[in-house]
Amino acid sequence: MNQTSTPLTIGAPKETVPGEHRVAITPQVVAGYVKAGFRVLIESGAGQAAGFPDGAYTDKGAEIAGRDQVLACDVVAVVRVLNDDPASVDADALRPGQIMIGTAAPLARPEVAQAVADHGVTLFSLELLPRTTRAQSMDILSSQANIAGYKAVLMAAAQLPKMTPMLTTAAGTIAPAKIFVLGAGVAGLSAIATARRLGAVVSAYDVRAAVKEEVQSLGARFVEFDLETGQEGGGSGAYATQMSDEQLAKQREQMAKTVAGADVVITTAQVQGAKAPVLLTKEMVAGMAPGSVIVDLAADQGGNVEGSQSGQTVVVDGVTIIGTSNVPATVAHDASLTYAKNIANFVALLVQDGQLNPDVDDAVVRETVTTANGQVLHPRVREILGLEALPAPPPSAAELAAAVESSTTDTGETP
Repeated sequence: MNQTSTPLTIGAPKETVPGEHRVAITPQVVAGYVKAGFRVLIESGAGQAAGFPDGAYTDKGAEIAGRDQVLACDVVAVVRVLNDDPASVDADALRPGQIMIGTAAPLARPEVAQAVADHGVTLFSLELLPRTTRAQSMDILSSQANIAGYKAVLMAAAQLPKMTPMLTTAAGTIAPAKIFVLGAGVAGLSAIATARRLGAVVSAYDVRAAVKEEVQSLGARFVEFDLETGQEGGGSGAYATQMSDEQLAKQREQMAKTVAGADVVITTAQVQGAKAPVLLTKEMVAGMAPGSVIVDLAADQGGNVEGSQSGQTVVVDGVTIIGTSNVPATVAHDASLTYAKNIANFVALLVQDGQLNPDVDDAVVRETVTTANGQVLHPRVREILGLEALPAPPPSAAELAAAVESSTTDTGETP
């Protein structure tokens, strides 16, 4: 970077959504930003709830600043864009030409993206990252889901009136708890691994039959049903898609017996931009033994369980249903460490020679940019907002090169 040029600034404000204890920049990533040529500004107290006092930041070279100064940085890193509120007063501190990076839930709350666009800010919504190997180090959904799956098992174990592992004593043998995990994505696999470490007998189900080997590798039994889902080829790195009402009804019918035999059920099924599918009906809950526990990790998206309520624990027919809300924030220290590293890895794609210069030919950059130049750019978000589709951009140099290579490749067998 040119010694006489004004250094880029990057800042992290304190999150103000109730219960949100994470922070988008931790002391551990500050040195990397400074090395890249940034001045790092942190709002006073931004990391306190996650165990990062102001002094931990200044020791690494960051500066403590006021909220408006942080929100005026060239790059603003957040956990919740505009505090999930399109009418947030924080929007008044933004300026055209800035970059904001974080979670905006643009497919569920497109109005937030529109508010950012109205202020001329370029928004990168990291929920929209492509599920590719290269993007894994920036994948906030995976890093936070991993923590949610772990914590879900601990929440269930704390409520269950049984011990989780098998225990042999002079008074007899205590059988291990039976835990059934619905959904074997990142959260589900983390829950399986945690339950196994606690000594439970674990079984799991997913509409994507390709995850069977991953489930079994963790020591769990993969439950199979006679059900065509159209998603048999997707692994744990692929998103599940919404099923029809008929498919869901058949799934519930075949699943009822497995649910009834479980001490704990953990549901993790979510579909981006849509209400979570109801996997457990009231009748299925009533079929479980009194004292059983259900943890609904999709409660914030409408819930996988009839009767679950976001952020509340209720008892229905003797079964405790934990309706979770923002589980990663309950493990704020480690959740912040992983989230901040995801953000730092993404920022590295945007900076070239000490200047902000996002590479539009980069699929990771292109697929996450949600707003720019005063308008919403992402096609799906525009559609939800009722905006006209923008003209398709010309193919990038990399895409053209790939097309040429594909057309000239010999498709015969390799000698």
